[in-house]
Order: sequence, then C-alpha cells, then structure tokens
Amino acid sequence: MNAPRSLTEGSISAGMFRFALPILFANMLQTLNGSVNSIWVGRYLGEAALTATSNANTVMFLLIGAAMGMAMAATILVGQCIGARDLAEAKRVVGTSATFFAGLSLVMSVVGLALCEPLLVAMSTPKDSLPLAVAYMRVIFLALPFLYFYAFATSVLRGAGDSKTPFYFMLLSVVIDIALNPLFIFGWGPVPRLGIAGSALATFFAQAISLTALVVYLYRRKHMLVLHKGEGSLLKLDWTIVGTLIKKGIPMCAQILVVSLSAVLMITLVNNFGVDTTAAFGAAVQLWNYVQMPTFAVGMAVSTMAAQNVGAQKWERVHAIARVGVVFSVVITAFMVLVIELADPWAFQIFLPAGSAALGIASHLNHVVTWSFVFFGVTMVLFGVVRATGAVMAPLFALAFSLLLVRFPMAEILSAKYQIDAVWWSFPTSSLLAAVLAVLYYKYGGWRTARMAGGPRPGVVAPSPES
Repeated sequence: MNAPRSLTEGSISAGMFRFALPILFANMLQTLNGSVNSIWVGRYLGEAALTATSNANTVMFLLIGAAMGMAMAATILVGQCIGARDLAEAKRVVGTSATFFAGLSLVMSVVGLALCEPLLVAMSTPKDSLPLAVAYMRVIFLALPFLYFYAFATSVLRGAGDSKTPFYFMLLSVVIDIALNPLFIFGWGPVPRLGIAGSALATFFAQAISLTALVVYLYRRKHMLVLHKGEGSLLKLDWTIVGTLIKKGIPMCAQILVVSLSAVLMITLVNNFGVDTTAAFGAAVQLWNYVQMPTFAVGMAVSTMAAQNVGAQKWERVHAIARVGVVFSVVITAFMVLVIELADPWAFQIFLPAGSAALGIASHLNHVVTWSFVFFGVTMVLFGVVRATGAVMAPLFALAFSLLLVRFPMAEILSAKYQIDAVWWSFPTSSLLAAVLAVLYYKYGGWRTARMAGGPRPGVVAPSPES
C-alpha cells in the first residue's frame, strides 16, 4: 500500500523543488496542449476560429471555477489530515468529496450547456466567431464531469504529498489530445471533418481515457486513499465535511471566479477593438500561460506543504515555506519573463498567420503586461499559505478589489482617451496592488487563527513571522 509522503520534515527548499517540479511539468504539458490546439485552430482555421476558442475558454474557466474551489478545499483538508497522520479522516474526506463532486459536476455541465451562448453574446463575441465558439463549448461542457473528477483526483493526490502520479497521467492526456486534434479537426477515412468542434472532442476523449486509467492505476497500486469493499459507507455525505467544502470552497471558488470574471470583462473590452486585437490578445495569453506556470507550480506546492505543516502544528516551517516560496516564484517568473521578451516577436508567429496585423499588436501588449506576473507570483504564494489554514475571505476581497474594482474600471474609463493601451496598462497596475495587499495581510492579518472544520484542529495560535 502506498504510504503518504510527509512534507513536514527535511529541507524546505529541496522538498518544495521536488514537489513543485512535477506540478510544473504537468502545467507545461497542459499549456503545451493548449498551445498546440491553438496552432491548429489559429493557423489552419483562421483568426475567427482562434477568437472563438479564446472567448469559449474564458467562459468555460468561469463556469468550472466552482468545482476547482471545492477541490482546493478538499486538498487542504486531506493535507492537514496527512500532516496530523489521521488517515481515517483523510479517507472520510475523500469519500464525501467524491459524492459531492459527482452531483456538482452534473449540475455544472447542464448549466454550462444552457448558458454558453448567452454568455458569449454578452461578452460581445464577434459575430463571425460566435457560432464557432458555441460549437466548441457545447462539446467541452459534455466533457465537464471528466474534467471535474480528474481535477479532484489529482488535487487529493497532491494533498497526500504525491505530485508525480498526476504528472504521469497528465502526460497521457496530453499525448492523446495532441494526437486526436488533427484527426477530428480535419477528418480522415471514416472520421468526419468536424472543424473547431473536433478540437473540443479530442479533449473529451483525452480526459475520459486518462481519468479511467488513473482510477485503475490507483486501485491496482492499492493507494491509501481509495475506497474498497466494505468502505462504501464513506461515500455517504458527512455534512460536517460538506459544510467545510461549501463554506471554504465557495470563497476559494469565488477567487477563481473573480479572476475568470476579470478575464471575461477584459476580453469584452478587447473585443470592441476588433478581431485583430482579440486574436493578438489570444496569442499573448498563450505565452502568458508559460510565464505563469512556475507561479502556479510553486503556489500549489506551498499550499500543500503549508497545509501538512498546519496539521502537524509546525508553524515555524509554515512561515519558512512562505519565504522560500516567494523567492522561488520571483526568481523563476522573472527568468520566464526574460525568455518571453527575448522570443518576441518571433513567438507570436507560431499562433498567428504571417503578415497578420495582429502580430504588431501582440508584441506591444506583451511588453506592457508580461513583467507584471512577477507581482502575481508573490500574491499567489502568500495567499496559498494563508488559505492552507482555512483563511479564505481576505484573499477573496483583495483579488476582487484589485481585479474588479481597479483593473476593469481603469481600463474602461481610460480607454476613451488612451484606447487599447488603457486595457494593457490596467494589468500591471492591478497586479502590483494585489501583491501589496497580499503582503500586508500575510504580515498583519488573522489567518493564523483560522481552521478547517472536518479536519484536524490546529489547536494553537501561530506566532507572527519575523519577516
């Protein structure tokens, strides 16, 4: 039987590096998959199709944010239980969470199918891209239960200290998706030409196959958290755990939704400047995904490590994890920004046709926005630490204020005078503000006294960090 991996002992920097590296590779694979899909769509189906996928993916991320928030809450609960060496409670969390996710995924799939077209219309999606975006989204929302459960399963594994297994099955999913994309887009033999819907169908099959393979693998390896015969009662809803998933998960999902809603609002503004500007923005987002990958990897590693150490009541390690995480995030993200700057404007030619007017727009916005992701990294690391204790409201308010009350109004109000540059400069302004708020809350906020009901009780108040 697989034993849990404790993240409560040993070198923090070495442990964070080993834990974050598979997450980084998994993020790279996922982003590479999205980039390859964008290459097929953008270069062979045109700017209208690339604009359609940019709008569709923004809406999809908005609607699946609820499930991701619940998964984050489950991850923290499992991590605290593993840190406290309470495996029975960890399995109880997994059983209740699995049942909860089953119902949630079906509801969100239906909601997504019903709302995809109205949301795309409300976003001012260009008319020539709207039918393509709707066709793409309808297939994606059929795949939503597989996407949800895959995210849930990998989150639980990471909470138990295992970041390698999710990477292996992400690799399987990406290989399948990349192989099926041209087949379903262009057709071959008995497979019909499906166009942009074929790209979504490839994702559907990739997620379904990789999730099935992951479940089979965990049972064959007799993983410590899988449920066996005689443990079916653990699938019954424990309302204390459900209450925690909702109470803590909703604010965490709201944080994701705030980011997603901000993206929806921003792309709505960008859409008003025409297809070339939107296509440029979509291409830039593909590159920004690579810049943010180290931040997400370090943030997820920090959150899991902090959760286990909160469960183990090792508060000095929690504060040391925050410091090391910030250093890792700043250094690696700055390096990625430098690479992207040096690759500009050649990199955009991968996603956009040669001679496209969108190339110059993409290069300009890249120079303005990309460096702001260093601030974003600091924010994600510090909020990852405080969320590991169950403190979820302050990060939500900070993100909502900086992204919805500063970024969007600034872009909308100033665009009348400064045109699209107002949109681009709103990104670094709001990112810097969010980082400042994160630092202030980490140093002076009350997150050290928070707790997650349904998991082990911390029991002590942490000392304030010295730095």
